[in-house]
Amino acid sequence: MACRPQVVAGARANRAFLARVVRYLAADCGIRQFIDIGTGLPAPDSTHEVAQAIAPDCRIVYVDNDPLVLVHARALLTGTPQGSCDYIEADLRDTPAVLAGAAWSLDFTRPIAILLLAVLHFIADSDDPAGIVTALARQLAPGSYLVISHLTSDFAPGPVTAGVKAYGALVSTPLIARTHTQVTGLFGGLPLVPPGVVPLTEWRPIVAGALSQTVDMYAGVARAPGA
Repeated sequence: MACRPQVVAGARANRAFLARVVRYLAADCGIRQFIDIGTGLPAPDSTHEVAQAIAPDCRIVYVDNDPLVLVHARALLTGTPQGSCDYIEADLRDTPAVLAGAAWSLDFTRPIAILLLAVLHFIADSDDPAGIVTALARQLAPGSYLVISHLTSDFAPGPVTAGVKAYGALVSTPLIARTHTQVTGLFGGLPLVPPGVVPLTEWRPIVAGALSQTVDMYAGVARAPGA
């Protein structure tokens, strides 16, 4: 925060993006199944709250590798009787475990939305984040969606780089800011939903053209062809 105060606005904007994109997927695209990877601690307007407010039969699987997060999730994240809300302790890098766990609750022959919000920037290049996304997307039925938000230093290279360095001095988990081209590449060539990969606050804002504070993140949504 000392290096780049906008990090606070970025965190809030990412939560707002989650709500916007889940409403879009549930209301406009008819998606009824979601996998939210890298859930984090429960917060208002969680995926199941937004989705099930639109369609109570939505089924959501939360995935995180932090046992403490899952303890809070099981206690606080409860779905509607018509739908479901399940939790998996798994590492994003272990895609077979993520997919096998989700398959207990979700039907992979039907469209699913995978949410990778503010999580891929914790995956080092050596762990092949694009390959991880491809492995997940390969199992999706036609008409499924892939959602990514990701840290970037494109808008303020100096302050963001300093912030990443300060974070790295305190936390062993890597934090990698990626360029627009790199974030776009994570979608593996899947067709992007308009407006494509854009600054996070510019992805289908509730008020079109409204001015908002710049945040250091890109966001985009892709659709699996067919259906």
